[in-house]
Amino acid sequence: MIEKADQIFVLLLHWLVGFLPAAWQHAASVVVCVAVIVALYPALFAVAVLMERKGLGRMQNRYGPNRVGPFGILQPVADGIKSLTKEDIVPRNADAVVHFIAPLVLVVAVFMGLAVLPMGRNMVLVDMDASLLFFFAMGASTELSVFMAGWSSRNKYSLLGAMRAVAQMISYEVPLLLSTVSVVMITGSLSLVDIVDAQTRYSWGLAHWNVFKPWGLAGFVMFVIASMAETNRSPFDLPEGESEIIAGYFTEYSGFKFALFFLGEYVGMFSIAGLGTTLFLGGWSSPLAVLSWVPSWIWFFAKVELWICFFIWVRGTLPRLRQDQLMNFAWKFLLPMTLVNLLVAAEWRFVEGVWMRWIVGMVIVACAFMLMGRWGMRRERLGPRSYRYAE
Repeated sequence: MIEKADQIFVLLLHWLVGFLPAAWQHAASVVVCVAVIVALYPALFAVAVLMERKGLGRMQNRYGPNRVGPFGILQPVADGIKSLTKEDIVPRNADAVVHFIAPLVLVVAVFMGLAVLPMGRNMVLVDMDASLLFFFAMGASTELSVFMAGWSSRNKYSLLGAMRAVAQMISYEVPLLLSTVSVVMITGSLSLVDIVDAQTRYSWGLAHWNVFKPWGLAGFVMFVIASMAETNRSPFDLPEGESEIIAGYFTEYSGFKFALFFLGEYVGMFSIAGLGTTLFLGGWSSPLAVLSWVPSWIWFFAKVELWICFFIWVRGTLPRLRQDQLMNFAWKFLLPMTLVNLLVAAEWRFVEGVWMRWIVGMVIVACAFMLMGRWGMRRERLGPRSYRYAE
């Protein structure tokens, strides 16, 4: 019974495609899986938006949505209908074709990344040997869509927002990639399925998650920080600097096109949270051996939802950084720390003795953190602030 509950979606898929001829079953299973992903994550997007608005309302001592439906739970439906019915306005001088394609490129890229995430035992759409590389290749395509949106609008504020967004995404994509290299070094595979399988072992009832190791904990922290910057989440939401550049690269978008950007941002959050869960939190595996009876897909989506709740909590807590703080943190602190973490992973691989591995790894991480912190946050002489005005 427990095995059937764990594999209920796999069994249901086999039952559905079983009515078709054998030659069509593989193609039909792919179509069904794609349809499920395309339907599931927009539904989770609606729930996440409601959670965020309710949660931020609680944190900021104000009401969240409370008008549409009981306790405001139908507000995402109203927002969706509003986006579908609003007028689609395109600037007169805009490149209409690129302006139209940009949000589609963003949405397609983030959904393509979901194809390689193992969302449960035997629940992955495409299992390839280099699935991690494929995920990052699809993620890099979002930068192209952001620049397309800003450039095609023929608006200086949109272009400035796009350039700032691309600079931020490229800067934090480097430490994001390097923070995952330590997992690849220890696992010896670029397959996300193999990475999860390597974390499903148990010792004294506790799972061998990568986050429970010095290099894994350090990589996990840096991955979380870089993922927030990569998805333009607070406190790294500078591309949408409404006090400076209106609304960033999608200033000239309205109606359903704007909704597609909004959808792409949140599905990207789910995607990066799923990748972090897979790399560091055991994917669909349970933290304790006694909880292995819980279906694997429940574990995966529970971890992703906790990750989203953490993003919401950070947004309601921390203020936005300045642009110079953002870039300095990426290149002067986060990038060197990821390189140091690769040394810790190599030490873990080649040093003999479990206790010696822990001691050496923790010493390297702690010393690098203190040195980078003192160098990157050194005290500067701050005098009276002076203002200059254009003549």
